[in-house]
Amino acid sequence: MDTGAIVGIVFGVIGALILGGILGYIIAAKVIKKQIKNNPPITKDTIRMMYQQMGRKPTEKQINEIYNRAVKQQ
Repeated sequence: MDTGAIVGIVFGVIGALILGGILGYIIAAKVIKKQIKNNPPITKDTIRMMYQQMGRKPTEKQINEIYNRAVKQQ
């Protein structure tokens, strides 16, 4: 092999790695956006609604405790 072929192979491999990184980032971003759209993060209103469905009236302290635990786990 001559020097030109080796340089071509090196540039080809580097180009493939860069292209793969860019495509991977774009695909991962789309998947994450789709997951957040389908499964929105929990909110305090969601917690209130869950308590109401169970027939309970939660205090603001209970809502804040549950919300903070849920946010901490994410």
